[in-house]
Amino acid sequence: MKPVALTCGEPSGVGPELAAKTWAALRDRLPFFWIGDPSHLPPGTRHVEIASPAQASEVIDRGLPVLVHPFPGTLSPGTPNPDHAAHVIAAIEEAVTLVSQGAASAICTAPIHKQALQDGAGFAFPGHTEFLARLGGVNRAVMMLASDQLRVVPTTIHIALSEVPGALTADLLRDTIRITHAALIADFGIPAPRLAVAGLNPHAGESGKMGRDEIDLIAPVLAELRAEGLSLIGPMSADTMFHAAARTGYDAAICMYHDQALIPIKTLDFDRGVNITLGLPFIRTSPDHGTALDIAGQGIANPTSIIEAMKLAAQMVAARNR
Repeated sequence: MKPVALTCGEPSGVGPELAAKTWAALRDRLPFFWIGDPSHLPPGTRHVEIASPAQASEVIDRGLPVLVHPFPGTLSPGTPNPDHAAHVIAAIEEAVTLVSQGAASAICTAPIHKQALQDGAGFAFPGHTEFLARLGGVNRAVMMLASDQLRVVPTTIHIALSEVPGALTADLLRDTIRITHAALIADFGIPAPRLAVAGLNPHAGESGKMGRDEIDLIAPVLAELRAEGLSLIGPMSADTMFHAAARTGYDAAICMYHDQALIPIKTLDFDRGVNITLGLPFIRTSPDHGTALDIAGQGIANPTSIIEAMKLAAQMVAARNR
């Protein structure tokens, strides 16, 4: 397959270290290249500068293939440089261009520091998901967190908990379920996906005693989509959805807000979780953690999540090609 594009992310975080560790783990298993400034890599990192993604497969056994994207100024691990912000954004844009042109098969993004991008470049997006949706030309993208034990999708994402009831609309929930269903078929090779849908309130509202969102909003959407042939369970009480026996009954859980989805998967499989953006015209994965500025430059960052993200990207490419 064409190589996977790995973006540099925030260079003052653990991204450069993770790129080097990913190459050490996967150089014999899948082709990829890193977009970034080679001077940011840990000292002694074996790397080969390439002129195009096509060269990645030819040189990956000799070192990390680097598609050079020079950054201005100095790098200080743990302290973002405002001069770097525009270049972090440009590296993501470059990866999208390459995958859209067919030069790369998928994108894996190292973590970004959203505050640093906002301060240094006026970044107007809550995170990668919304930015990639804009770059991909889609009105709505969906965030999934996945591991071998669980797949979860939050319907609302990076907003305050107090804003969730107002943001949760029938259109948003309907689109989230449809995009997830389509991605499970196309990108995960599941021909007839089973989706479990959480309620918003404790005990899924308990027949209206603890809120009517399940009765007035969630249940009608599920009835509509069941009529279209989707296999849906719910609305379910979120506190009974994630134990081992319950998880055998569905392929992905649709949750109503960020923590309702992310707490279960991070509790079950913190190191191996992968962030995936569904609904894009290209495949994008990412490790399920942040920039870890507090340990940057120390050589102790755990690469498990980004390695899993790279492997899953390759698996999704294979599934989509089939």
